[in-house]
Amino acid sequence: MKTRQLGTLAVSEIGFGTMSFASTYGASPDRNEAIRVIRGAYDRGVTFFDTAEVYGPFTNEELVGEAVAPFRDKVVIASKFGFDVNPETGARIPGVNSKPAHIRRAVDGMLKRLKVGTIDLLYQHRVDPGVPIEEVAGTVKTLIEAGKVRYFGMSEAAAQTIRRAHAVQPVTAIQSEYSLWTREPEPEILPLCEELGIGFVPWSPLGQGFLTGKISASSKLESSDMRSGFPRFSTEAMQANQALVELLQRMAARKGATPAQIALAWLLAQNPWIVPIPGTRKLERVEENLGAANIVLTGADLAEMQSSVSKISVQGARLPEAILQLSYR
Repeated sequence: MKTRQLGTLAVSEIGFGTMSFASTYGASPDRNEAIRVIRGAYDRGVTFFDTAEVYGPFTNEELVGEAVAPFRDKVVIASKFGFDVNPETGARIPGVNSKPAHIRRAVDGMLKRLKVGTIDLLYQHRVDPGVPIEEVAGTVKTLIEAGKVRYFGMSEAAAQTIRRAHAVQPVTAIQSEYSLWTREPEPEILPLCEELGIGFVPWSPLGQGFLTGKISASSKLESSDMRSGFPRFSTEAMQANQALVELLQRMAARKGATPAQIALAWLLAQNPWIVPIPGTRKLERVEENLGAANIVLTGADLAEMQSSVSKISVQGARLPEAILQLSYR
């Protein structure tokens, strides 16, 4: 697999988001199977693995650390701090916490759980309005100087906040939701990344599975699946948004591909410094996703897709209101 640059950090052009191995989409899968899938992704060229302390909490980092141990020096591990998680018990506390002392404790915990000496890419998971971003960036800078962290990233942050942080400690990557049905980063975040030389990492590049065409209005999501409470996964919203899937299916048929591959290929075609991190629990889906790197979307293809998408009004908020309020601050 080819590589792309997130700032000065080289990673595989498609990464792997490991959140699905936590209990976010229902009961967690068998640990040995999860390790097999992660290692299988590496065998197929993936060198960029994304996790966070809040996934579990803690259990996902432990899983990733064990899975990548045989090839640790050949991969990039990204993790995130920022939600308020008790560093000793892992208990979730409502809200966010980016106080410097909390960041330092969080990083020490990450290093132990991942069983690494350094975290390659450390994101602030959500901006904490109670802590000046300059203070957060300065804390990460000291962690970089101490050798505990290599690069600094931010997730779901506003453009002006990114600019302020970058002035204190250069930001290597911005992670935000981005796909054919979530275009919020386009007006301000992507141009800022271009200006400052920051890479962009789309999370949920397949619309939390909807853009694959394998979920429809008739699908019944378990109550333990976090999507069951998302406005965009209501029956009415999925019916209205099916037009996006149909667009992907038409292009996929033309290219001899799958809708998921077209959705990922569209992202890869937007800019050379965009690295999507689709997640899955199945190795065959990993293989399918990586096949997107071989799909060529011409300028005419992209123009046609843009014209079609512009006629579709996506229904439903992308996240519940309580979570949405934490974004773009």
